[in-house]
Amino acid sequence: MNNEMNKRQMSKSNQPETELPEVPDKEDKGMAPVTEAIQQFGQTQSPAGESNIFCMTIIGQVEGHLILPPQNKTTKYEHIIPQLVAAEQNPRIEGILIILNTVGGDVEAGLAIAEMIASLSKPTVTVVIGGGHSIGVPIAVASTYSLIAGSATMTIHPIRMNGLVIGVPQTFEYMEKMQERVVRFVTTHSNISEEMFKELMFKTGELNRDIGTAVGSADAVKYGLMDAVGGIGQAIAQLNQLIGDKKQTIQVGGYTQ
Repeated sequence: MNNEMNKRQMSKSNQPETELPEVPDKEDKGMAPVTEAIQQFGQTQSPAGESNIFCMTIIGQVEGHLILPPQNKTTKYEHIIPQLVAAEQNPRIEGILIILNTVGGDVEAGLAIAEMIASLSKPTVTVVIGGGHSIGVPIAVASTYSLIAGSATMTIHPIRMNGLVIGVPQTFEYMEKMQERVVRFVTTHSNISEEMFKELMFKTGELNRDIGTAVGSADAVKYGLMDAVGGIGQAIAQLNQLIGDKKQTIQVGGYTQ
């Protein structure tokens, strides 16, 4: 019996000791969210609290039915459309702020986003920072109120086609009809006239190796394309004013929100 007990004790002593997991201190638990915020946002504190304004960004190139290379910064229209539907259905969201810095992209995808913004029942404000080029122009003017930063520009040019092009009159007619869709949408949702917009679109000598015009912030307001020059502060103030006006209209009409 003694020999068996000695053998059991020796076998237990030969086995490696298992280390128990360390229980993190309260200080470590407090540091984890801060570290995560630094990794995600580049700052020690992340934005907190719910807002009645939904902010949506459209940056890079508007991606349509074809997937662009991975090195391209893109905005996928299949991601934007569900966000707009969710913002429209959420009763806590009273206004939508759209921030634009885009080089353009797919025409039909851009028009789809613009039509979605224009058909929302809630107040919307767009801010063009950096640039709102090409098909970004209809997206910029689709909101209730549009602003452009002082250093931003908007490039207006005819529709172009990539890939295989069949050299027949039907191809030109198709492009002309698509271009008329863009012109009609922009002129309907802004104060620019059709004649002025087409003059800017077909102007020669402005752009290197291309037809069109690079419109600055002051000229965009002068032509009636954008409503005013401003940034994020002015946009939020204008959106809050639109939200207040809508609430007042609902109260006057005898409805409760």
